[in-house]
Amino acid sequence: MLNLAFIGLASPAPAKSATEQLTINTRSGAHQVQVEVAESEAQKAMGLMFRTEVPRGTGMLFPHRGDERELTMWMRNTFVSLDMIFIRADGTVHRIAANTEPMSEEIIASEGKVSAVLELGAGEAKRLGIQPGDKVEHRSFR
Repeated sequence: MLNLAFIGLASPAPAKSATEQLTINTRSGAHQVQVEVAESEAQKAMGLMFRTEVPRGTGMLFPHRGDERELTMWMRNTFVSLDMIFIRADGTVHRIAANTEPMSEEIIASEGKVSAVLELGAGEAKRLGIQPGDKVEHRSFR
């Protein structure tokens, strides 16, 4: 049987996992976001691919255990624009790549050592007032 998803003619149904609450402390206050946590390599590889929306107040967290390091992401098979928030091991926002280009294979780098990436719908970082230096609270951070 021919795998149509593999050749780009069909897309698999996006699997959604249980959500957890994450808090982002900004200058404007604390903001709660419901996140799916991509724990396994398979979940990290799939990410938000094939989703047609990322509702306000939701996202996906990609924690990377161990030492902080340069992390890279891309938008292959991602139908919606995202804000990518790169976070250090202590929960400090390092960098924000806002309004990423859907379906792009361009590499989006953390531009420094981090331990996680939080993906939100495009414009959410600006709407919530998230800036480098803000703090994220979640079990993934010390």
